Amino acid sequence: MDAVASEAQSKSYTKTGDVSIDRLAFFHILERLKTQKRTGWLNHKIPNPESIADHMHRMAIFSLCTSDTELDVGKCVMLSVVHDLSEALVGDIAPSHGISKEEKHQLEAEAMRIFIHEMLHNSPAAQRIEALWKEYECRETPEAQFVKDLDRFEMATQAFEYERDLKTPRLQEFYESSIPFIEHPEVQGWGEDLLNERSRLFPTSAE
Repeated sequence: MDAVASEAQSKSYTKTGDVSIDRLAFFHILERLKTQKRTGWLNHKIPNPESIADHMHRMAIFSLCTSDTELDVGKCVMLSVVHDLSEALVGDIAPSHGISKEEKHQLEAEAMRIFIHEMLHNSPAAQRIEALWKEYECRETPEAQFVKDLDRFEMATQAFEYERDLKTPRLQEFYESSIPFIEHPEVQGWGEDLLNERSRLFPTSAE
């Protein structure tokens, strides 16, 4: 088994029975979202890369910027701040770790089980968080689909900013794995704007 998977499976928590202690344990583990750096950038040796929380926070702001009146914007914001919550326990598992999508989902689902049942005692708050996470994972609602597109766009936006700061267009793969898969028309437009900005900055770069 991959070392990352083994480490993720070894991380657990058993509730004490004291609601206050267990809830604080959940609050404290959220710090890891602020301190853990996103794997893709680490693999590309980006100096001082963004944290998981950085990524989720900008997605939440992107949600507020939509002009799509058919979307529940508040729901989109909540989905943005919950969608990578499991990574506080299992970390940012990337394709480079060699873990299958099925195993990745199992590890993340187990992390959410620990949060919901062991730390938050299946409280109404816990159920709200769980419902949001499952909604995003299932991708059956317009809001979940939109937020997935924001996930893609935010990554491409961050790639551009690193390229701009490093003064070299060396993160092409992050565009190729994100922009072509965006489905929401407005976010598609944002993606086109981003690629145009990149072309102006790096006229000879591939799009």
